[in-house]
Amino acid sequence: MKVREVYIKTFGCQMNEHDSEKILGILFSKGFIETDDPKKADIIIFNTCAIREKAEQKFLSNLGKVKFYKIKNPKIKVIVAGCSAQIQGKNLIHKMPFIDYIIGPDNIDKIEKIVEESLDKRILLEENANIHLLSLPILRKDRVKAWVNIIYGCNNFCTYCVVPYTRGKERSRPANMILEEIKHLSEKGYKEVTLLGQNVNSYRDGEIDFPILLQRINLIQGIERIRFVTSHPKDLSENLIKTMRDSPKICEHIHLPLQSGSDKILKLMNRKYTFNEYFDKVSLLRENIPNISITTDIIVGFPQETDEDFEKTINALKKSQFDGIFAFKFSPRPKAPASNYRGQVDEYTKSERLTEVLRLQDEITEKNNKIYQDTVQEILVEERTEEGVIGRTRSNKIVKIKSNLELGQLVKVKISKTYRHSLEGEILQ
Repeated sequence: MKVREVYIKTFGCQMNEHDSEKILGILFSKGFIETDDPKKADIIIFNTCAIREKAEQKFLSNLGKVKFYKIKNPKIKVIVAGCSAQIQGKNLIHKMPFIDYIIGPDNIDKIEKIVEESLDKRILLEENANIHLLSLPILRKDRVKAWVNIIYGCNNFCTYCVVPYTRGKERSRPANMILEEIKHLSEKGYKEVTLLGQNVNSYRDGEIDFPILLQRINLIQGIERIRFVTSHPKDLSENLIKTMRDSPKICEHIHLPLQSGSDKILKLMNRKYTFNEYFDKVSLLRENIPNISITTDIIVGFPQETDEDFEKTINALKKSQFDGIFAFKFSPRPKAPASNYRGQVDEYTKSERLTEVLRLQDEITEKNNKIYQDTVQEILVEERTEEGVIGRTRSNKIVKIKSNLELGQLVKVKISKTYRHSLEGEILQ
């Protein structure tokens, strides 16, 4: 009997990557194996992102090639999952009728019924109020670090973002489910967990809020490092900062999206904070955790962003001295209110502004990394290469080491060289 194979291509954020691990977990429980060749697959899955137009265009380009595989082998099932599936829905099947199923993020558990051929419809986009209560099998690609969902959906409705429309309202997983999952990961040898949510700071299960959840995870034996993404600045509390400071396993790194340095633009984005309020929290983080690494997101060319507004973003970067940023041009998206705002910025101006932001941040990142020269850092070994191994500091800096260490090892390393996007280290004997 021929072993059935699945090809899956994932676009977008860690949430999508983790959803793909769940999809593969379901399929492996049904006897499938993964292939990196779509022409050999019995099922082809695209797990899509709708946050920016570029990610969507990449997906559509890949999808177009699949049409020819389907012509040669009509038995191949083609599935489009994820956020683009949720946004575009039946329009995708109308444009590309060779797609067999459209599945939104809340319906990935229905993959099992597709395999069993017991699904009576091709489009599944309904909000699943109980997605946070499901325990789906997970095929994890990493053996050292693991993603763990703690909250689904988002209630913030930032005007540039489609997440509330693709992943629904916030639903927190029961704390006991999260803790049991992490205990199980520890028993299997995992050393690091990253807690996932569109806004982890909003987590609440009864009396257990996010700081309390972190405190309880910190007590789990075997887990050495705790990370989390993403934090909304308006919900970053002093209590959470003190929990980070006082919990030895919580890493000294936070991703705190700013988006713009202009209060006018932040208001148009519906971010619910000013730059000064944001910077006060950055200052409080650094006051309590002096060696913390802070990274952020920046959007340039948001509707009505003037040269003066953009200059405020440049000044915000200079003042905040982030360790790294993810910067993007504003991308109009279906259902996102800002797509219909007056004062849309032209593509040339967006590109010029993005180039300036990235150039400035490269200088800041390189300068910040030089601080690590000759310091001793704890490294978790994550990956082998031809030259040695790669790991990360607790502050999330990539470190290359010329040594034959085991994956999952925690070692002390002296930083011998610093670069813009990585460090080199030597093991202390």
